[in-house]
Amino acid sequence: MANRIKDQTFLSEEDFIKAVSFNEDGLVPAIAQDAVTGEVLMMAWMTKETLHETIKTNRACYWSRSRQSFWRKGDSSGHEQHIIGIDLDCDGDTILLKIEQIGAACHTGARSCFFTSLDKDA
Repeated sequence: MANRIKDQTFLSEEDFIKAVSFNEDGLVPAIAQDAVTGEVLMMAWMTKETLHETIKTNRACYWSRSRQSFWRKGDSSGHEQHIIGIDLDCDGDTILLKIEQIGAACHTGARSCFFTSLDKDA
């Protein structure tokens, strides 16, 4: 069993999904984080349906705003995200997926989508 954090709340799937505050487009941001290293790998959007499918299959599923369609991470690239844990932030408006990443998380082929940094001295 995973380590429990003091004051951590555990909800059933039904109550967890009810606790999510989806925006006016029916979307909620989801951050994918390496469950072992804590590295933030990517951000994508989820709908109620993609969240339910993620919970059911233990594979990350998202909503593509550009294609207006469901996508399961890795179905075409082979770069799957296996779910280790799912958390909801204190406001209910952001999901944190703790994952095992197979291959690259970013569509560019990079491990993480967050590879561009600010150089305050530049």
